[in-house]
Amino acid sequence: MQTSVAIIGAGPAGLLLGQLLHRQGIDNVIVERRPAAYVLGRIRAGVLEQGMVDLLREAGVGTRLDAEGIPHDGFELALGERRVRIDLAALTGGRRVTIYGQTEVTRDLMAARQAAGLTTLYESEDVRLHGLDSESPALTFTHNGDSMRLSCDYIAGCDGFHGVSRQSIPAARLQTFERDYPFGWLGLLSDTPPVHDELIYSSHERGFALCSMRSRERSRYYLQVPAGERIEAWSDDRFWEELSRRLPSDVAGKLVTGPSLEKSIAPLHSFVAEPMQHGRLFLAGDAAHIVPPTGAKGLNLAASDVGVLQRLLTAIYHQGRTDLIPRYSQTCLRRVWKAERFSWWMTRNLHRFADAADFDERIRQAEFDYFLGSRAGLTTIAENYVGLPYEILA
Repeated sequence: MQTSVAIIGAGPAGLLLGQLLHRQGIDNVIVERRPAAYVLGRIRAGVLEQGMVDLLREAGVGTRLDAEGIPHDGFELALGERRVRIDLAALTGGRRVTIYGQTEVTRDLMAARQAAGLTTLYESEDVRLHGLDSESPALTFTHNGDSMRLSCDYIAGCDGFHGVSRQSIPAARLQTFERDYPFGWLGLLSDTPPVHDELIYSSHERGFALCSMRSRERSRYYLQVPAGERIEAWSDDRFWEELSRRLPSDVAGKLVTGPSLEKSIAPLHSFVAEPMQHGRLFLAGDAAHIVPPTGAKGLNLAASDVGVLQRLLTAIYHQGRTDLIPRYSQTCLRRVWKAERFSWWMTRNLHRFADAADFDERIRQAEFDYFLGSRAGLTTIAENYVGLPYEILA
């Protein structure tokens, strides 16, 4: 097989890149290890920055997003019984976020790819990358029992943290930065109306909690739990009882409970790999970086990588601008590190650390006293939450 751009990974990043390239007349093939149903069934983020919304519209998949997505002009921070609303629109000149689940983003992109007749090879095993330093890179893999070779001009590694793409970069070229947190998020999805019309991030002496949503009828809630906690220890009743304890009393009184559709525990981890490009290989999304979900940045960072990469590849194919290739990594990483900082700041200040000293707790309180008592501080939170402007590749 032959194509212009081989994309590894059919998650939102790979699918979005494929759709954007297609609209620019650039041929691409996606190779994915998992079945399509598995990819579509993953429960993930649902807070989209304005930049990602604009990129989905550019990709031609904004119709259902615009009809069903829920625009949010703000969110709340709850500190014990105190509630402070961060007015995103007022503090950022009208910018906002949109609630639209990653599952729905994936569904829209899959449908668009199928309608365009583009090739996605699901259940491709033993994917290997070849010739990254040459002008003729390729992928080899097994698909439906057959050995396949996909020759291409460039490879986009959108295959996540555990994928083969980053592992194919020589260790001597790669530098990684990471931090593990001593807790995870226990998430519950339910067909119950959200407790509030905007997200509530709650910092409580018992631990962090988040009230989120997927639609006006479907809610997503999270609790901070110790690292290594077992999902079997958490019945639905125990989850709802603990969530109520961690919310302000007026919010807890409005909580509608019900059977869980899904429960899972996700560890919190910060990770960045540098550089994000080696030869003809470009990393995008979780293949290059992981952020704690507290800042709602994971999916949005992947989209910003894709936006830069799509413009780079378009410039290469339409204008012959191969001189831009070395700039991809530094362009993406400027935004990545800003998002890492914000996610770290939200995680550090909203969660409870078992080993925190009294001094650390006083500093945490002072952080909120300043940021929530100052328009400059509120603006800083709002600007980071709605998403900093996309970096320009030039």
